[in-house]
Formats: sequence, C-alpha cells, structure tokens
Amino acid sequence: MLARQPWIRSARYDGLLILAPPFLALLLVLALPAPYRSTAQMPLLAWVALVVLIDVAHVYGTLFQTYFDPLRRQQRRTLLWVVPLGCYAAGVAMHSLGSMAFWRALAYLAVFHFIRQQYGFLRLYGRHEALAPGRWLATALIYYATLYPLLFWHLSPGRNFNWFVDGEFVQYNWPLGRQLATAAYAGLIAAYAIREMLIWHRTRVFNLPRNLLMGGTLISWYAGIVWFNGDLAFTLLNVVSHGIPYLALVWNGGVSTTQTPAPTRRGAWAGKYGLAVFLAVVVVFAYLEEGLWDGLVWREHGSAFSWFQALPTVASPLLLMWLVPLLALPQATHYVLDGFIWRKPKGRSQTTR
Repeated sequence: MLARQPWIRSARYDGLLILAPPFLALLLVLALPAPYRSTAQMPLLAWVALVVLIDVAHVYGTLFQTYFDPLRRQQRRTLLWVVPLGCYAAGVAMHSLGSMAFWRALAYLAVFHFIRQQYGFLRLYGRHEALAPGRWLATALIYYATLYPLLFWHLSPGRNFNWFVDGEFVQYNWPLGRQLATAAYAGLIAAYAIREMLIWHRTRVFNLPRNLLMGGTLISWYAGIVWFNGDLAFTLLNVVSHGIPYLALVWNGGVSTTQTPAPTRRGAWAGKYGLAVFLAVVVVFAYLEEGLWDGLVWREHGSAFSWFQALPTVASPLLLMWLVPLLALPQATHYVLDGFIWRKPKGRSQTTR
C-alpha cells in the first residue's frame, strides 16, 4: 500500500522530512518544562536553532530554485529582478507610514505564505484525485486548519508570542466570535473524517500522505497558537512544521512527474557534496542576515553575534525606513517568489503550488 501512495519522493523521505516534523515538534513541546509552554521565555540556544538555523535558513532555500539555477534563472529572469525591486519599494513605502505598518504588512504576507504552503502540499498529495467527490472538503479544511487558529489569535489579545513584533496583528477580544469559529472548526473536521471513512468503505483507498499532512497541519497550528500560549511552543510548532518540509521539497527539486516518485532536477550545484553545500549555504546566509539585524537594529542576542556588535546601532527613523526593508528583503522576496516558482507549468502534467 505504501508503494501506491502519491509520495513526492518516497515513503521514507516524505515521512521523515515533510510529514513527521509537526508530530515530532509536538512531542518536543510536551517534553518541555511547563513554563516554556506558557510564557514568553525563549532560551538563546533554542532561538538560534529554531529561528536562525531553520526559519531564516529556509528562506534561502529559494535561491536554489531560482538565482542559483542557470536554467531557471534564464526562464524567470524578469521575475527574478522585478520581485526584489518591487518588494523593496513596497517595504520602504510601508515603513514611511510607520514601523508598525511595515511589520504588520510583512506579518500578514508571512501568514499568507505559510497557509499557501500547506495548501501546496495538499495539492501535491492529492494530485491523482482531481475528480474525487467531495474533494473541496480537503481544501476547505486545510485552509481552515490554519485560519481558525489565526482567528482565535486575533480574537484573543494577550498571547505570549508574536510573528515578528508585538502588536503586529489587529486584535479584539470577542468570546462569541471564538466560539463560533470553534464550532465551524469542529464541524469541518467531522465532515472531512466522515468523507474519508466513506471513501475507505467504498473503495478501500486511503491517501496516507494527504491525511498525515492534514493531521500535522491541524496539530501544529492548533497546538502552537490555541492550545499552548508560549513563545517557545509556538516557535517550535510553527517553524519546524514549515521550514523543514520546505527545505526538503527544495532539495528534492519539486514533485515527480512520473507515476513512480523520483527526485527531479536539482541543478548543477547538487554534486557529490551537494547536500552539505546546500545546508552550509542556507545556514551561512541566515547567520549573516540575523547578525546584521542584531548589530544594526535589535541588539538582543549579542552573545550569538559577537562579530556584529562593532556595527553602529541605527536609530534614525529616516535611515531605518531604508534599512529595515533592505534587511527584510530576503524574506519578502521569498514569500512572493514562492507564489510563482511552484506553479504548474503550462502544458505539463506536474502539479505544484
């Protein structure tokens, strides 16, 4: 049965690197001391491991699907210079309205990117189910599995975590709204479960990776935002569940277009030491970016970025208006480019985001 499943690469590869991360992250959260599940405390080593080595690092995985690949760079040459220029111009314009306007816009863009990744994986694992009855339920649930916790967050001020900075989301305490959103959440999960049981009863077909993806999405978003109220818990579930699968998809080169899962084109950079080069590049870029942030703007993790402490702290609102969007440009570009580089090419059978 495992061999007949719509894996992107293989049961082992998908299972370990794409589908297991949210479940493993939940186990780690449950093993944390109680304070770390309900406070804003974040140990430095945890911050480096999760934020720098996974969250920021995964952003640079996009380079291997775009700027570092000669063929893709030629195919998308206009897109690859228009997007960063557009993102920077938009970032400066937003920051000129106030720093919170910038961070709020970036936070909502990040949320959209995170949601669309889950939908993209759903499309990949459901790529042979285009005519299946009730397929819309899976789409509806994958979106609401992410939107419901976000609604809860917006309607529950006082969470001990944020996406980028405090106050980035518009919040209003509305208990009735939370109850209505929860009822819709439970109803949609029940409807989806009934559909899956009916399909199994009629066809003896069970799409294992799609259902593991759905379960992992439900777990990571609900537990990270609704169930727990701690920065470390949120970051663990949010970052591990998003960053590791993304890097795994990039390393694999996308999704196989054949019936038997197999790695697709990864470019000339994937040689004998390809994986080591891949990981080293994304980690070095992530460390350099966060070092510049810490040295020039935040000054929060000096012990992790001692080399950058000689940089002058920028306090001028005018300079920050130009600097902050520049430092955030890799993330903004990643969020926007990701909406294009995984799309289904016209005239081909590949199904991506």
